[in-house]
Amino acid sequence: MYLSRLELQGFKTFPKKTVLEFQPGDKNKETLTVIVGPNGSGKSNIADAIRWCLGEQSMKQLRGKKTEDIIFSGSSGKARSGFAEVSLTINNEDKAMKVDYAEVTITRRVYRDGDAEYLLNGKRVRLADIQLLLAEAGVGQRTYSVIGQGMIDHVLTSSPEERK
Repeated sequence: MYLSRLELQGFKTFPKKTVLEFQPGDKNKETLTVIVGPNGSGKSNIADAIRWCLGEQSMKQLRGKKTEDIIFSGSSGKARSGFAEVSLTINNEDKAMKVDYAEVTITRRVYRDGDAEYLLNGKRVRLADIQLLLAEAGVGQRTYSVIGQGMIDHVLTSSPEERK
């Protein structure tokens, strides 16, 4: 099981549909994928998108104050988006997720009017359904880490009690 594709549209600084493809590595070796780029290129927004799609509810963790903050707000020459959408496609050929799909796509969408939805392979589901599916596959909130902007600094400067 591995993340094979990430699609963003209208999420923060990604007004147009943006697709990132992640290729698997050698099956006998660990694979590490990194996203690098200059300041302001959207690296932190990609990490936020993954966290948000997997069910993050805290706008503070997503570096915003309200839900509308994650929807592209417009710029010179580009109108604001009416919604934000992030889709994660996970290769499930090893059947780590207990569903009969070789690929599982989790989509989270929110509209400017406040309506929101989760989709699993295009079918509308509840957040609890997504969380259960991920937990059963060993991808619960305690089994992965999305390290966002400023978090490394906080870890390095925190006391041992704070790290606990």
